[in-house]
Amino acid sequence: MTTTRRKFFQTAGAIAGASLLAKPLTAFSAPLAFAPKGSKKLTLTYRPYTLELTHVFTVATMSRKTTPVVLTEVEYDGVVGYGEASMPPYLGESQESVMAFLKRIDLGKYDNPFELETILTDIDAISTNNTAAKASVDIALHDLVGKLMGQPWFNIWGFNKNNTPTTTFTIGIDTPEVVRQKTKEAEIYKFLKVKLGGKNDKEMIETIRSVTDKPITTDVNQGWKDKHYALDMAFWLKEKGVVLLEQPLPKERTKDLAWLTEQSPIPIIGDEGVQRLVDVKKAEGIYSGINIKLMKCTGMREANKMIAMARSLGMNVMIGCMTETSCGISAASHLSPMADWADLDGNLLISNDCYDGVKVVNGKVTLSDAPGIGIRKV
Repeated sequence: MTTTRRKFFQTAGAIAGASLLAKPLTAFSAPLAFAPKGSKKLTLTYRPYTLELTHVFTVATMSRKTTPVVLTEVEYDGVVGYGEASMPPYLGESQESVMAFLKRIDLGKYDNPFELETILTDIDAISTNNTAAKASVDIALHDLVGKLMGQPWFNIWGFNKNNTPTTTFTIGIDTPEVVRQKTKEAEIYKFLKVKLGGKNDKEMIETIRSVTDKPITTDVNQGWKDKHYALDMAFWLKEKGVVLLEQPLPKERTKDLAWLTEQSPIPIIGDEGVQRLVDVKKAEGIYSGINIKLMKCTGMREANKMIAMARSLGMNVMIGCMTETSCGISAASHLSPMADWADLDGNLLISNDCYDGVKVVNGKVTLSDAPGIGIRKV
């Protein structure tokens, strides 16, 4: 090869390499220019808010008409990310405890909002528990970073938004008259989730079956105490078109749950028994699958890791929720393309949603292309 020809190929290769570096990576590399060290700061603000439920909501252990939440905002260079903490009663958080935890967070010491792994690991280490409080910052940071990148999180993760599942619509424990009313109100939803664990479990299912033949998932919230009764119910529920049974026994009864999972004709899903990433491996052989909720696992970052681990263990995945605004539900929805089932109706059960976000179209979770988690204030 002549010297002239060699120089030509060297020059052409250098130009091609520079071109490749300049184009495909801009979606990820360009936003880093927003964060030169020392020039901008992250700020965190928050306020309490009370969600009003459309109906009294009853599960095996309690009834309620409202849900306390804390709404968060993380701002950087004029861009705001939104987050939320919804307090599941069994985790022992309150608006006061959440705000006390958030007060301990100093986001101003971080120069680069894209360092989610570092920031959220530091926040998690502040204290044990406080998972909803941690989730409120996790969600806000993800929303902020997605907006800085100009991309929705399903794109950033590489998920196909068309693979979102049908969501269930939850019907709490109630009288036959109210259950029939709620079932009729849920006409647009193709999947129902029914709370069990009370004194009238069969009546609940029979009442719904008098109105519709839609597939049903059931959630006992640890309400049954005998494994043989649980197995008998699993077979009966199977005959009634129920496709899965969620947390039928107390989470401490791991041997009984493993026995039930082996014998049951429908999948047994862990909810209260599987809260964080460290619980997923322990759940292998005890449950058929896991229900991941942002409020109990500290947010989107850890939820994504839980999905990956559950899949590696051959376990099913449900993406669930608490009673939340469209903020928390939209955040969880970006993970739903990787789930077998979705229970993302928490915003549909309230009358005072303060955000507009993910939609349910013909029963299916439907994501927008808006950046971040895809919400706006209303």
